[in-house]
Formats: sequence, structure tokens, C-alpha cells
Amino acid sequence: MDLSGLTDFSWLAAEGLDRLPVFLTSLSIGLLIGLERERNPSARAGLRTFALVAVLGTVCGVLSQTQGAPWLTVAGFVVVGAMIVTAYLEVALNRPHEVQEEPGTTTSAALVLCFAFGTMVAYGFGKMAVMLAIATTVLLYSKPELRGLAQHLDRRDLRSILQFAVVSFIVLPILPDRDFGPFSALNLRQIWLMVVLISGVSLAGYLALRIVGRRHGAALLGLFGGLVSSTATSLVYARHGRSAPELRDLSATVIVLANLIVLVRLAVLTAVVAPRLLSELLPVLACALVPGVALVAYRLRQLLSRAEPPMPEIGNPTELRTAIVFAFLYGGVLLVAAWMHDKAGAAGLYGVALVSGLTDVDAITLSSLRLFRLDSLVASQAVTSIALAYMANIAFKLGLIGVAGGMDLLRRCLPALAVTAAGAAAGLLLFASA
Repeated sequence: MDLSGLTDFSWLAAEGLDRLPVFLTSLSIGLLIGLERERNPSARAGLRTFALVAVLGTVCGVLSQTQGAPWLTVAGFVVVGAMIVTAYLEVALNRPHEVQEEPGTTTSAALVLCFAFGTMVAYGFGKMAVMLAIATTVLLYSKPELRGLAQHLDRRDLRSILQFAVVSFIVLPILPDRDFGPFSALNLRQIWLMVVLISGVSLAGYLALRIVGRRHGAALLGLFGGLVSSTATSLVYARHGRSAPELRDLSATVIVLANLIVLVRLAVLTAVVAPRLLSELLPVLACALVPGVALVAYRLRQLLSRAEPPMPEIGNPTELRTAIVFAFLYGGVLLVAAWMHDKAGAAGLYGVALVSGLTDVDAITLSSLRLFRLDSLVASQAVTSIALAYMANIAFKLGLIGVAGGMDLLRRCLPALAVTAAGAAAGLLLFASA
């Protein structure tokens, strides 16, 4: 049975209804936002008002295009604004107590946005308008949750959020994204990205601990920390483990889990970039992953079985100073890796893997996978370079934990990380002997 005709709207043009889908889209947007406002007792506009305003936006947009009169869209905005002001004045004169209780600014802003979304649909930005309308509805619906979150944040938390916003959305975009320096090894944007990652992981983890709690937040923090940056996660939670002894068990669990997630990430990268190598690399990764998972599962079980003490004080959730210091270290490692590659060339692949793997496993992994895909490396060379980079990364993390977190935290992390590195070495030996 052929159903393709059900999605063919070409017949609408013959009937002069070719713009009907556009109006249906704007009507749906208005009904979506209006449905949320309808259930809010304090809102002075509901389903019908929002639907009509969205359709008005589309009418103004269509007429502006077909008649060559862009002023019609501006006039539509003025009309909607006048409606809002008139409604507010009517309530202020006749029911002043309602104005004192709820001025209705949120609903007014939503109405203006609804008109704008309708105009966007008319100008061909329908998908973006629908996405923004859904996001707007979520924001309107989530008022209690957002208010509760804001009330839980103190001045220090807000300062940390603003610091992260500055380093992420002001400093990062203006830095040049080009290589410079000896061997063209340095890139300011990539180096500063480490500052953003470390600050972001620290801030997100701190907020998650405040909201979710330590016992249930450890697995979540380790999972997402490993996906974002295991190095940043290890540094941040090593610092937390030193400054707050109550966080050492959680810090150790998060660090180990984040570094286990790296193995999963490497498998996914291989499957995407060089799937032919996956069958060769997977046993090596599994030898490292299985014993580490067993130990971290035991640690998680212990963590969940304990009563959760109160959240300790954390000085600066963004860890900005630590992040900047590490960025300099990261740049130094990049220089050494570039120097070794320049001196040794392809013959020094394993040395480059050991050095570059200290701070970043993904870079040498992607390089090895691309070279394998281009037949510049055989499977054994690619697998060995990836495994060596991961083991070097684990060794670097252990040193980082010892320096930033102290010997007590290092003793907690050492068994799981050591058995993971040993598993990778054993898998590499088995692979070489096969």
C-alpha cells in the first residue's frame, strides 16, 4: 500500500492553500505555549489568546512578503504590545490587588515571543520557531524548579557561574584558533579549552552534588566526567579530596569511573573512524575495563551503603586558578610531543604516544586511527600506540592525584587504576602473541 501521497501537499497550491501548513505550524506553536499558560491561574492569557497571537504573527509575515510591506510586521508588534499594555491598565484600574500579587510580565513576554515565532514561521524558519517554542514552554512550566534552584544558590555560587560564563563565552571565542610557536604545536583556543573544561566539570559537579547528593551523584559525575574530560575530572576531584576529607571516597570513585569511561569512548571512536580495527582493539580494551569495573562497582556499593553526611564547603567551584595552571602544563606537554614527533618522525610513534597520552588520549588515538585507515599503519602499530597512550595517561593521572589530592586519595585510587593499566598491558601482550 503506497502512502507517499499522504505527505504530498502540492495539491494545496492549486487550491490557493499553499501556505496552509505554515499557518498550522504557527497555530500549533500558539496552542502549545497557551496550554501551559492556561493552567496557570495568574496568567491573563491562555489557549485562545496565544493561538491568535501566533497566527497574527504569521499573517503579518506573509503579508509583508507578498505585498512588499515589511512595516506590517512592525505594526503587528505594536498591536500586540498595545494589547498587553491595555490589558495591564484595565487590571490595574479595576483589580489593583492582582497587579500587586502578580504583574504578569512573564505572560506578556511569552505573548511577544509567540508573535515573533509566528513571524519566523512565515519567513521560513519554522523548525527553529518550533524548537524555540518548546524551549519557551519548558521554561514557563519549570518555574517552581528554577525558583528552587535559584534559592539554593548563594553569592559564591553565582560568582562561580559568572566566572565560568566569562571564560567560556567571552574569552574562548576571541582567542585565535590557529597554530603557532615551535613546531606549530600551540593553539591558544585549544589550550584555553582545557581551562573551560576543568572549570565546567568542577562547577557542574559541585551543582550536581548540591542537588543530587553525594551517594547518588558519584556514578553520574564519573560517567559525564569521563565523556567530557577524564583529565579535568581527575584534577578537579583530586583537589576536592585534598580540601575536604569527607569527599575522598566520592572523589576516588568519580576519578576511577571517569578513567574507565575513557575505554568505552576509545571503542566508540574506533567504531566510527576505523571500524576494521575494532575487532583487534576491543580485546585489549576489555582486559583493562573488566577488572576496573569490578573494583569500582565494589566501591560504589560501599558508598551507597553509608549514611550521607552534610555537604562540605568547597572554596571556588570553578577551580579557575587550578585550571589556568594546568593549561600551562598542557601546553608544555604539547610542545614536547611535537618536538619528539619532529625528531623521530613515524619511527617514534610509540614515544609520541607515551608523551601525548599524558594529557590527552583522544589526539593520538584519532591520529593512529586515521593512519590505519590510510594504510600508513598496520593494526598492531595502531593498537599498541593507543594502549601505550592510555597507560601513560593512567600513570600521569596517578601522579596528578598524588600532587593535587595527597597520598591518602592516591592510595584509594591506586588499586583500581593500577589494575586497569595492568589489564591494558596484559591485553597488549596477548594481542602481540596472537
